[in-house]
Amino acid sequence: MHVPDGFFNAATSISAGVVAAAGVAVCLRGARRELDDRTAPMAGLVAAFIFAVQMLNFPVAAGTSGHLLGGALAAILAGPYTGVLCMAVVLLVQGVFFADGGLTALGVNVTIMGIVTVLVGWGVFRLVTTMTRGKVVIAAFLAALISVPAAALVFTLLFWIGGTAPIEVGTVAAAMGGVHLLIGIGEGLITAVTVGAVLAVRPDLVYGARGLTKPLELRGAGGTTTTVGTQERPATARGTLKPFLLGGVGVTLLLAGIVSFFASSSPDGLEAVAENKGFIDQAADHLFGGWALADYGEVGGIPVGVAGIIGVGLVLLIAGVVAWLARSRDKIKV
Repeated sequence: MHVPDGFFNAATSISAGVVAAAGVAVCLRGARRELDDRTAPMAGLVAAFIFAVQMLNFPVAAGTSGHLLGGALAAILAGPYTGVLCMAVVLLVQGVFFADGGLTALGVNVTIMGIVTVLVGWGVFRLVTTMTRGKVVIAAFLAALISVPAAALVFTLLFWIGGTAPIEVGTVAAAMGGVHLLIGIGEGLITAVTVGAVLAVRPDLVYGARGLTKPLELRGAGGTTTTVGTQERPATARGTLKPFLLGGVGVTLLLAGIVSFFASSSPDGLEAVAENKGFIDQAADHLFGGWALADYGEVGGIPVGVAGIIGVGLVLLIAGVVAWLARSRDKIKV
């Protein structure tokens, strides 16, 4: 659903940019409550994983494909504030280095694909979950499923207000909502599988499942016991983070470097609707459309897998630095 340049007039693009900048600023402060020296690297991994999986377009209808948006997944794994930061980094790298999403539309993309998907996804997740392992996975599926058509409908509303082509809002809303509901099913499955896999290995690293595992009882001299929450457990009780991070990076590189070759080449939901409803011609050429990495290497002749690996490295580095700087320095280092 990456919005290209040219779809929105200047006033709407600037307004969305202000909203996006304000949202990121708020989340930079809010992320201090979610991040510490242990969880900051997890945020970098989440962002890199979302970048990689977004490359894997899957067919949803005749001649139409979809891909993960990732806002709900980012919120559940890393927290809603950190989730917005992860999505902003992914969209920034895609827009600047890969010409995926317009530069003047960056604020629109961060607002729709970042802020809206995180807010809706996290809201649905919190509404559904009762913090039991099975229901966390179900809640993750529903959160991701609903977040995608919600973002599509917000795009339709914004395009009706400030788009560069006249549309019949009801017709476009039905088309966008319908195809993105199908995409949302794929998003829900990917999100549920990912959250379930992390829960099975390291439940303490799933922000949305905090409180899921039983509290730890520490027995002291004289038979005294102290109960601590799962987030206060010593590193030896949780296991070290390094093996999980290395495994996660390995899976992410595999997806971006190899599986990406098998992604569907059909236009995604937004592009397909724009073609069918007659406003695809409003899309303008990307300023960096001639760069070697544009269209994930297609312009520069770089294999998509190599471009994907480069992108994973960029996102991992930038998101990791942002999360490290945003982390709370008042929390105990573990």
